[in-house]
Amino acid sequence: MSEEEWERFLRESVAGAAEAPVEPSARAREVERRLRERSGQPAGWRTYAPAQPRRRTGRYVTGLVAAVVLLVVGLFPEQVVGWFGGSDDGRDGAPLAAESEAPREAPGAEPNLRPTLAEPFRGSPAIRWADGAAGITVPPAKATGWMDAAQVERALRQSRDFLVAAGLDSRVLRGERPAKAIALLNPHQKDVQEYLRTALSSTAPSPTTNPLLLFSRFRTEQARLVGDVVKTRGRLAYRKGKRGAVEVTADVTFVYPVTPAADGGRDAEVIRTIVRRKVVMNWDDPAKVITEPGTMSLVSYALDMTNGGCSAPTGYFVPPFGTADEQPADAHQVDPYDRSKTIDTSNGTTAPRNGCATATRS
Repeated sequence: MSEEEWERFLRESVAGAAEAPVEPSARAREVERRLRERSGQPAGWRTYAPAQPRRRTGRYVTGLVAAVVLLVVGLFPEQVVGWFGGSDDGRDGAPLAAESEAPREAPGAEPNLRPTLAEPFRGSPAIRWADGAAGITVPPAKATGWMDAAQVERALRQSRDFLVAAGLDSRVLRGERPAKAIALLNPHQKDVQEYLRTALSSTAPSPTTNPLLLFSRFRTEQARLVGDVVKTRGRLAYRKGKRGAVEVTADVTFVYPVTPAADGGRDAEVIRTIVRRKVVMNWDDPAKVITEPGTMSLVSYALDMTNGGCSAPTGYFVPPFGTADEQPADAHQVDPYDRSKTIDTSNGTTAPRNGCATATRS
C-alpha cells in the first residue's frame, strides 16, 4: 500500500465513509416492523382523513315513513285518532280536532260532575270544544257558481262573521240589537226584513217570529254568563245554489254557561244553555238577484235548544234555575250534544208528551 492510500484509510476511519451502512436503533426497528404489518400507506401526523360514506337505507326509509304519517295525520286527523285507540270525543283529555264533516255518533260520556263558577264546562263534552269562533270550521274555498275562489273565501268568512255576531257578541247576549249581524243580511229580502222588525220589537213573539231562531239573548235581570267563554262546535259547507248563487250551510252548536243574575255567591247554581242552529245562506249573483255588496239572503233557519225555556217564546233564553232536576220521568229524551242527528225542527220547545223534552245531559 502506498503512503497516499494509507493516509486516506486513516482519515475515513476517523470521519466515517458517506456510503457506510448505519445500524438502526431499537425504536426505528420497532416502527419499521409495525409499518410492515399494516397494509397501504401510513397516515402522516396531523393529516385529515375524510369520513367514509355509509349506507343509510334504514334512515331514509324511516324518514319516508314519518313523512307519510305526518301527511295522513294532517289530512285525516279524526280517523287517525281512532286507529290508535283514541276517540273523536276527546275522552283522552285532548281538545277535539275541528269538525270537518258530520259526526257519525254522539260524543262519549263525561264524568257526572256539576258545573261550577270556576269550572262551568266540567262534566260536559263541550269541555273539549274550542272557544268562540275557533269552533266553527271553515272549509277551503274553490270557485263555485258565479264566484271565483277568492270571492268564495270572502263569502265563507262573512258567513262565519254572521254566526259570531248573532251568537257570540257579548252585547247581543245581553239583549241588545244585533246590528252587526243584520248588516250582513240583504236589505232587499222583504220576508226576512219583516221577520227582523217583528221579532226584535215584539214583547210576545210567536214561534215563527222568535228572535232566538237567529240570535242568542238572555235577560240581564234573570241570567248572566259565567266567564267570557262560549264553547262552540260546528262547520260551514257550501255548494252552487239556485241562479248560480253560492249556498252556504252552517250547522253550529253553542254552549252558554249561565248563573242567576242576582246570585253572586261562590256556590251559585250554574246551568248550561245548549243551542244548535242550522242556517242556510245564499250569496247571490247581483246580475240575477237584487242585493247589496257584502250581504247575503237567508234561505232557511232552524233552532234546537236545551235549558233555554220550553213554554211560550219570550224572545230570550230562560234557563230553568232551581228546576233542572224536575223533569217528568216519561218525557221525551234528547242528547243536546249529539250532532250526528238532524236538527229538531220543533225548535226544542215541544215533544210528544208533557210539552218539553228532557235532556239526557247538559
